[in-house]
Amino acid sequence: MVDYGDFYVKINRYRQDLGEAREASTFTQKYFFTGTAFLAVGLLLLTFYSDEYTVSGLSSVVNELPLFITIPAVICVIAAAIVQSAIYPFHRWLLSAMTAPTPASALMHAGFVNGAGILLALFSTLLFASNTLTILFVIGGLTAIIAQFTKLLQVNVKQKLACSTIAQMGFMIMQCGLGFFNAAVVHLILHGFYKAYLFLSSGEEIAQTSPKKSQEIKITPFQALIVLLFGGLGAILFAYWTGKGIEMDSSVFLTLIVAITVGQATFNIVKEGSLSTVQKVIVPPILFTAGIGLYALMYNGVTILMADMPMISQAMPLSWPQIIFGIIFLVGFFIMKLGVYKKIPWLYVKLMNISQPYKKSVLMYKSKSI
Repeated sequence: MVDYGDFYVKINRYRQDLGEAREASTFTQKYFFTGTAFLAVGLLLLTFYSDEYTVSGLSSVVNELPLFITIPAVICVIAAAIVQSAIYPFHRWLLSAMTAPTPASALMHAGFVNGAGILLALFSTLLFASNTLTILFVIGGLTAIIAQFTKLLQVNVKQKLACSTIAQMGFMIMQCGLGFFNAAVVHLILHGFYKAYLFLSSGEEIAQTSPKKSQEIKITPFQALIVLLFGGLGAILFAYWTGKGIEMDSSVFLTLIVAITVGQATFNIVKEGSLSTVQKVIVPPILFTAGIGLYALMYNGVTILMADMPMISQAMPLSWPQIIFGIIFLVGFFIMKLGVYKKIPWLYVKLMNISQPYKKSVLMYKSKSI
């Protein structure tokens, strides 16, 4: 005998899920079409004025074009890049992609969203000619800080991963803004593999994780010394293997990011209660040596593969805007790690609100069925 009640419940649930997915798909398409439109306008401006119809041709003449052409064109190219990479304030389409099944979400977060790094590398000469790299640096840095903050507020595993993806895209845009497009390409390759793995293993993470009260971050003087020591050694090793950060130019920020990453990984190890003191001293250098070695190998390999492209690794002199924003970035990072934002209610609420997906992709159909 057919249980029509159960059948109706399943059909209604399917309609709800399909409706939300359809809304998310429509919402995402609008952003992709917007990005495509920006890119088309920028390219049309360049091609009609220069009479060049290839990327290589445009790269060869872009320095000869007047600013009233290059500035609008580069703004359109940057807009196309930040829309596709879900950079704030164009991030909600990526958060809404969580409505899709996990494999589709993994594809969105490990593949499609990375395209901006390639796009900006193709038009590196345009960015240098228009002197707009600092804009990319600031936009990417703000996105990285905000997304890292919002990641800490999420209780849903996939939403945490979504905020993490947005933060990584911010770091990628920062690298482009520093003049290292080869580093941005390496970043998107590694991010693709890493984020695909995290999404496909998110089910296991949910199954093996139980709710627990968040612990206050505490660090002893000895632990702080170990973190600073290994962070500094990691930065030195990175500079030696890649040749970046040796001189006082924009490459210093790449080395700084490596030092922060190594320091954070070291902190996670030294606070782990299941490890002995000897293990806490031995494990960090092994891990960061292997990690930095792999990164340096890929960095040098990608640099060789991109050698025919103009200005894919061009360090710039340090500027005051870069230095000031670098300080802001560091302050924001420590505020995030120390949990200071939890004591500021309006900031907590603001971060929670901006990290929500498009409302119709989550609540619209469920609310109608109640």
